Amino acid sequence: MQKVNKVYVIGIGYRPLNTRARELILNSEVILSSKRLYEVFQRYAEFDEVKDRVRVINKVDETISFLHTSLITHHSSLPLILLASGDPLFFGIGRKALEEFGHDKVEILPDLSSIQVAFAAIGEPWDNAFLMSLHGGPDPEKRRRLPYELKDIPALLEQHNKIAVLTDKENNPSVIARKLASAVSRQPSAVRIFVCERLGYPDERVSSGTPEEIAGMSFGDPNVVILTGSPLNTPLTQPSPGGEGKAHFSAARFGLSEDEIVHSRGLITKDEVRAVSIHKLGLPQKGVFWDIGAGSGSVSIETARLYPELKIYSIEKNEEQIGNIKVNAARFRVSNVSVITGEAPSALTGLPDPDRVFIGGSSGNMSGIVNHISRTMSKGAVVINATTLETLSEAMKALSENGFETDVSEISVSRSKKIGDKRHMSALNPVFIIKGEKK
Repeated sequence: MQKVNKVYVIGIGYRPLNTRARELILNSEVILSSKRLYEVFQRYAEFDEVKDRVRVINKVDETISFLHTSLITHHSSLPLILLASGDPLFFGIGRKALEEFGHDKVEILPDLSSIQVAFAAIGEPWDNAFLMSLHGGPDPEKRRRLPYELKDIPALLEQHNKIAVLTDKENNPSVIARKLASAVSRQPSAVRIFVCERLGYPDERVSSGTPEEIAGMSFGDPNVVILTGSPLNTPLTQPSPGGEGKAHFSAARFGLSEDEIVHSRGLITKDEVRAVSIHKLGLPQKGVFWDIGAGSGSVSIETARLYPELKIYSIEKNEEQIGNIKVNAARFRVSNVSVITGEAPSALTGLPDPDRVFIGGSSGNMSGIVNHISRTMSKGAVVINATTLETLSEAMKALSENGFETDVSEISVSRSKKIGDKRHMSALNPVFIIKGEKK
């Protein structure tokens, strides 16, 4: 007999098996299944004929180990089947199977995905939806690291307006709803939550409501959550406490003005300089960004709105400015900004290695800060704002000594100012924008 040389990953849950999947299962040697999928498979017409071949393994690592052993030791031409939920390649075990065994030894036969079924259930198109998983796996001690976390949802919803979330028992619909209710508590919520429970089961159910309504409910597993509407698309109605800044909110992602951002005594990166500095950074969609000497947090907040998947660390030593950063993060509903209290470079210890760094203030520690950045950044860019020739010289020297390629731009801004019935141009202090890059 010819030994088994391929794993067939077959999705189940929503439709009867197609001809090929049915043929493979009926002629299989072993059918691997989790406990939940075994219960699902019992509803299929083919179950009674093959039930003696089903082996229930509830842990992914044990399943993969069994498959490795089977591919080596089983001398049979009969198919080796791995049952999966819905579409195995949609946040499913299909990805793991391909990574472990390669495309030559794995064939995927998908069912519908739970997301397809959920959107159909609520009658909503999903070609413009953002899809994410908060399903960390069944074993609490081995929960896989996910690209997005619960705390990222408010910022992601602001960007995409429609999100589908695969949940688990820890990140369940009520927890998601409470996170959103907290994020939008200071303004009327335009968010609608749909919870699609036990899709494909006889007792499947669809519920909908506001975050406040869903937060107080409980739901059966498994379930899918769909979020529609942005918590950031209506104006603030109450002024934010402390500092300067008008109490209004722009829905635009880029172009916050100085009077929208709470700050103290005019200490803020000016609009034009902020725009050029962010452009010079060349920020990635994902990664880690340090804003050193963050002040009021204007660069952090503007960046957070542009790049909701970026992890931003605002480092500031002044208590008043720290308060301003926190107020601004709350009023603009950004969830990807972490405030680090302290003075660089010591305050940088223990932070994730940066992909990009902005230095708005160094408190005389430019050399030490750049040295620390150089040790933790393998490649990326540093942008420094300087208003004096001395700071310019220090920045250029520190960057060059640490192997950064450097260039400098000087930004001179004049703004119109009305004097009497005529407008004149009034110059602001020029700013040097220094960029250091490691390639």
